[in-house]
Amino acid sequence: MGGVGWTGGQSAFDWLKLVTISVVALIWAPDMASAQDTGVQLDTIVVSGEREGPPTRETATGPVQGYVATRSATGTKTDTPLIETPQSISVVTADQMQAQGVRSLAESLRYTPGVSAEIWGPDNRCYGTQIRGFKEQSDSFFYKDSLQLRGTGFANFTCLDPYGAERIEVMRGPSSVLYGQGEPSGIINYVSKRPLDKPFHEVELGIGSHKQIEGRFDFSGPLDKDGKWLYRLTGLSNGGGTQVDFADKDRVFIAPALTWRPNTDTTLTVLGHYQKDWTGWTTQFLPAEGTVFRNPNGKIPSSRFVGEPAFDRFNPTTYSIGYIFEHQANDVWTFRQNARYAGLDNPNQLIVYGAGFVPYNKNDPRYLREYSRFGDFGSSKLDTFAIDNQAQAKFRTGPLAHTLLIGLDYQWYKFGDFGQSYNVGPIDIFNPIYGQPVTPGDVYVDTKQTQMQTGVYVQDQIKIDRWVLQLGGRHDWATTDTHDRLNNARSKQRDSAFTGRAGLLYLFDNGWAPYAAYSTSFLPVLGTAFGGNPFKPETGEQYEVGLKYQPPGMKAFITLAAFQLTRQNVVTTDPNNFLFQAQTGEIRSRGIEVEAVASLASGWDLRAAYTYAEPEITADLDSTIVGKTPNGVPRHSAAVWADYTFRSGPLDGFGAGVGVRYIGSNFGSDSNVADLGNGRVVPFKIPAATLVDAAIHYDWRDFRFAVNAKNLFDEEYVATCYNVANNCFFGSRRTVTASVRYRW
Repeated sequence: MGGVGWTGGQSAFDWLKLVTISVVALIWAPDMASAQDTGVQLDTIVVSGEREGPPTRETATGPVQGYVATRSATGTKTDTPLIETPQSISVVTADQMQAQGVRSLAESLRYTPGVSAEIWGPDNRCYGTQIRGFKEQSDSFFYKDSLQLRGTGFANFTCLDPYGAERIEVMRGPSSVLYGQGEPSGIINYVSKRPLDKPFHEVELGIGSHKQIEGRFDFSGPLDKDGKWLYRLTGLSNGGGTQVDFADKDRVFIAPALTWRPNTDTTLTVLGHYQKDWTGWTTQFLPAEGTVFRNPNGKIPSSRFVGEPAFDRFNPTTYSIGYIFEHQANDVWTFRQNARYAGLDNPNQLIVYGAGFVPYNKNDPRYLREYSRFGDFGSSKLDTFAIDNQAQAKFRTGPLAHTLLIGLDYQWYKFGDFGQSYNVGPIDIFNPIYGQPVTPGDVYVDTKQTQMQTGVYVQDQIKIDRWVLQLGGRHDWATTDTHDRLNNARSKQRDSAFTGRAGLLYLFDNGWAPYAAYSTSFLPVLGTAFGGNPFKPETGEQYEVGLKYQPPGMKAFITLAAFQLTRQNVVTTDPNNFLFQAQTGEIRSRGIEVEAVASLASGWDLRAAYTYAEPEITADLDSTIVGKTPNGVPRHSAAVWADYTFRSGPLDGFGAGVGVRYIGSNFGSDSNVADLGNGRVVPFKIPAATLVDAAIHYDWRDFRFAVNAKNLFDEEYVATCYNVANNCFFGSRRTVTASVRYRW
């Protein structure tokens, strides 16, 4: 197993100091001579589209030239400079995604601290997201244009193609004060591409590893001479294989948008999307013996398929239509309304899972070869509607400048899940022969559920001199109706909660901004414990301190954050009643994150990230895991990407980029040990991995030619494990893509 580890004698703070000094020097040195002491720059002039295009003022949802966004609405629901936001927020721009050849949400986050969306490897279901040491359990972390998109038990919206995004933003820490029920660790906000007021046309063709082929287009501009009507149409079609045998992947995606601007004070933008996937299964449930631990029969290849080629498939469809309305009534009041309907159809999900080695005697030739399996059929249907009404007021009370936000939102979900087990025989995992019959078994879930949530929130961003104080409070009411058709049972669950947030930040005139913040979250937990008692909502509480730096006169941004995040009322298996769950769990996560990003006039685009994570199980009915580290969380992870483009001379337009990602070792189970049988109990550590990405590109007239390589040296590594028997997952192997883009 490849990879390197951190030197045992180094502490987290040693590495933090090293990374901090390195990234600051990396950003500051090239333009030190041109930096000017002009104070904190709150409004940045950026370019829409090409770097050489006409300048426009950056907004919280608009295009960004290069890698550095300076404004965001994800953390406040108002267009706020990041330097004035007392919370840790990362923005991945469309330019960065283009340069790195990003093809999924997971790939877009590889150089972002505190978050990973690949703990299950190249999962075509797009599960496996982890933020600040917590695995996201409910899909409540994913948002599109600041409205939540939750999934079902068998599919979700996180496979939404990133080509339709202007930026992808990560806000780390509880967000319930603005968004209602959700995971305590943070949210990921997919900000859609919106119509532009100048003509823009782009087409791109690409080919890649595993016989992948893709075509993409993005058109935008005004529809009338007065610019009152604007449009945008973005889409793609791709297809080919994957690193797993028999697991092809095909997609169609289209996202239309229309903006109406009757006057300078009013804007209405309608946004839609449709995406259809036809795929096999890239997520293979493999044993630890043969992936992490030695197997006397050899090493299981990362391309191994343990299912049945004629059976396995995953063909979800997602779609949405909504609008974003804004009207500025006067110099004080602005009214906004965001609304959206979205749907998800996953009618025929079929998969054969690995279930562990058949327990033969050690002397049997089938020992640690014959791998048991079981099949599964899943079907999901989801409809959701969300609306968020906001009234924003900007005013002063004496020396205090206020940005007051008052909101009322409503969310409605209706979904059904149907699941049935299937029977299938074992397979020789080292020499598989496919074609075994897969026969229906028992239905294990047949549920319809409707959930409604109403929330009222108030937030005030107060500025006095160089101080920024942010205060917010929210109350939510949630009702969930469940129809268990399998057992012919109906239940109704009502939850309510108050959540809050407070943050304080100071703006130095040299670009530094230290801050401190406190925030809480809640998430309804569906179901009942043994005896029929309903679960309490899961809650979260976070303390965070940090330091932001926006160098005057430079297009760069650096963030350092330290946090303690506690997740309470965690549901775990009831050891006395294995068919039920109990609510006594608690997990605490402490950590440090560093992020630096820059786009410099000299031609450099840079991004660096470092994460130190120290999660701990602090309460559980299984006393043997209390004090242990949850599985799948590296103590250290780091990533650095640098891209340089020549701006003059004989190499004008030519550029290259290289990135290095370090994924630290992590535990393969919550017990932190592996029972390999015959009295062998050993530490269960997944080895660290170091991966290299690279790109070369050439801009010539209106064309751009690019080649991207991810995991350039084809490092084979295990992303994570959940147990020894059948829950280990290989990480993404090398992929190479070549593309040509034409803009006019």
